[in-house]
Amino acid sequence: MSITMYQASVPQFIRMLANLKAILEKAAAHAAAKKIDESVLLGARLFPDMFPLTRQVQIATDFARGTGARLAGMEPTSVDDKEQSFVELAARVDNAIAYLRTLPAAQIDGSEKREITRMIRGAPKTFTGLDYLVKYALPNFYFHLSTAYAILRHNGIEVGKGDFVGTFA
Repeated sequence: MSITMYQASVPQFIRMLANLKAILEKAAAHAAAKKIDESVLLGARLFPDMFPLTRQVQIATDFARGTGARLAGMEPTSVDDKEQSFVELAARVDNAIAYLRTLPAAQIDGSEKREITRMIRGAPKTFTGLDYLVKYALPNFYFHLSTAYAILRHNGIEVGKGDFVGTFA
């Protein structure tokens, strides 16, 4: 049995974004319980030259939405990066999930050889759909997702591997 482009992308994005939302909700509850100003956690970074939590979440959701759209042969609509609270970040994640659910599998399946061109570090790079997904989009999505998790874990939010990976039901 082979895996389709849709199966390798959209359901994975949805699952991991749902896990991210749950982690963000734990962070919000932790901040409220400990009387920590949310902006402290939202602006937290692993290192000074890295993006803060808010930007990590924005980029992860952008990769999920953008990848799904491009594999479906569409350009994604832009989303303003204006979130300033955990509630707003959770809503952004919900919106990304809702968008992904609108993408029909039939429009994504067969996109392995579709040409996808992206600007990377100021230069155009053309991929096949398969290479775009497995060599560029998924690694970037997981990088920003993992970094968001690590920022919160580093700042004392009680989350573990199970929160990141989720259930296997």
